[in-house]
Amino acid sequence: MTSPVPAATAPRPDDDVLVGVDLGGTKIASALVATDGTVLSEVLEVPTPAHDGPERMLDAIAGLVTRVVAAGTHTRPGEPVRPLAVGIGSAGVIDADRGVVTSATDAITDWPGTDIVTGVSRRLDAAAVTTPDGGTPLVHVDNDVNAYAAGEAWIGAGAGARTALVVAVGTGVGGAVILGGSVHHGAHYVAGEMGHMPCGLAGQETCTCGRPGHLEAIGAGPQIARRYREATGATEVTTALAVERLADAGDTTAQRVYREAAVALGKAIAQVVTVLDPDKIIISGGLARSGGLWWGPLRETVASELVDLVSRDTVLLPATLGTTAPIIGAAHEAHLRLARAF
Repeated sequence: MTSPVPAATAPRPDDDVLVGVDLGGTKIASALVATDGTVLSEVLEVPTPAHDGPERMLDAIAGLVTRVVAAGTHTRPGEPVRPLAVGIGSAGVIDADRGVVTSATDAITDWPGTDIVTGVSRRLDAAAVTTPDGGTPLVHVDNDVNAYAAGEAWIGAGAGARTALVVAVGTGVGGAVILGGSVHHGAHYVAGEMGHMPCGLAGQETCTCGRPGHLEAIGAGPQIARRYREATGATEVTTALAVERLADAGDTTAQRVYREAAVALGKAIAQVVTVLDPDKIIISGGLARSGGLWWGPLRETVASELVDLVSRDTVLLPATLGTTAPIIGAAHEAHLRLARAF
């Protein structure tokens, strides 16, 4: 079953067409994307078969891409869509050079070690999804936060920037680094993963990775709720949004927990900015939709931690592309990869 989301515009006959895919733990979303970043089709979604094994996952990805291409064909009769490349932003740590999952949580069963590029390419070839010259489309895979960052830095909040730091704060704390207009992956493909930076405010609180004292243990949404429950015994509070509402209503413990999360994140951002000196800093994820209770201390902390030369014109920007960012970014990365192949 697919869930269509309205498209920005219908495909035009002269477009060079790409396919972008956003692969998460609960759903897979995909759409046709032009080489200028315009979303050309409905965004189609299918549930992620997260616990059915890697082969079923690869079937679902390739199957959705095939359906997106077929749906695009229906919008311009007689002109089949022949994508140049397919970009996939996937959960997990991804070796972006090979398209292989090197590490992942158990949100997707047996995902580490999966060769996404080879598996999807073979399935697209079998489904007769071809490029304009009749070949199999290039498939490029990267981490989903990197794909999100690639989209935002290209035509979203970071448009025009050569360097950018993109921070994603929601169920976890992630990030990505854009250098020279492209994602910087690092030696182990984890560049930008700020959630596992040491954080003094976290003390000995345990991170989701099992180690104590990391930023994610205090800054992520579920941890904000956990810290409030532990401080008050209010077991019914299970989300950061609930804590925010309590804080807005005057609950001093909620205000403290929420502020500590923002201050911890601000200190971490300031450390990375001091090293990278990026053109733009983009904040995304569920907590980015918070109000002044979170944004206020976040901005104040970043400004106070940076030297004056940097802080006076450093601005934290909310992401602008929304749920299409990883689809656009994955497609863009695939197009860049294609250009490097020639």
